Amino acid sequence: MSPVPIPILKALNLPTDPQNCTLDSSGLGSGFTSTAILNATTTSETNTHQQRKYFIKTSQDGPAAKEMFHGEYESLNAIADAVPGFCPRALAWGPLDEKNGYFLATEFLDLRSSRNRGSSGDEMNSLAYRLGKLHTTPAPVDPVTGRSRYGFPVPTFCGDTRQSNTFYDSWADFYANERLLTILASSEKRNGRDAGLRDLVEKTARIVVPRLLGDEHLGYNIHGEGVGLQPVVVHGDLWSGNADRGRIVGNGNERDEEEEEVVVGDVVYDPSACYAHSEFELGIMGMFGGFGGRFFEDYHRIVPRTEPVEEYEDRVRLYEL
Repeated sequence: MSPVPIPILKALNLPTDPQNCTLDSSGLGSGFTSTAILNATTTSETNTHQQRKYFIKTSQDGPAAKEMFHGEYESLNAIADAVPGFCPRALAWGPLDEKNGYFLATEFLDLRSSRNRGSSGDEMNSLAYRLGKLHTTPAPVDPVTGRSRYGFPVPTFCGDTRQSNTFYDSWADFYANERLLTILASSEKRNGRDAGLRDLVEKTARIVVPRLLGDEHLGYNIHGEGVGLQPVVVHGDLWSGNADRGRIVGNGNERDEEEEEVVVGDVVYDPSACYAHSEFELGIMGMFGGFGGRFFEDYHRIVPRTEPVEEYEDRVRLYEL
């Protein structure tokens, strides 16, 4: 057990008495941050003691940590706003110290044993149903333009790769510029320029993306009938290691936890969200595997394949790049 940094306690409105709040990092780990469970004992107005749990991430990686935690904060809450209970809600983030430390505090996610993604029962809390609901919830309207747009209010990180998420009216433009070309630039910065790779990526962005994802093409069948695309929230880094079965508990609200309806269901975490074409999510899901054929059958009953349906497989392969 470790003492809890004061900035975290203040952000969560918790008592600063070290006897009442501790950090437990045993059995936890992350590739880019330090993680821990914050256990807190609070006292209500009726002098009743309540046990609370929070999940805490910290990093000393300066500006990168600041952007990473801000991005995850906004990502978690965008998903939680669209589908409550599908992921833990982010509660606070900010500077940890006067040096380069930052923290992120979220609701505590109590993970239960995983089940087969395609198993039956409790359909409305299944991954297919909850992800389908997420992918059929329209993105918020931009207050400046009055339109739903592709992008995200802040940069996010997929692993340690920064994604700037500039807003676009065109999905094809967003995917070409904010994903393909941005990742190419990041790769060149780390590994040096490769003329052959740059040529392939630029041709894909210039030729393949408009052909498959063009504004007047995607969302319409071979007869030109359709309604185009609607931006929706996507997790952005959804592979089997970022999904499980569990329940959100100990979220620090004022109600006694025993009186709350705590729903157990399939949940996701560690998002890198943006407002995108729903099928963009399926690229990473297919690339890393872990989601069986039954899952996709259930999912597509909620979210039908986008027109033109005959190009579905081509689009998913493109989204794996």
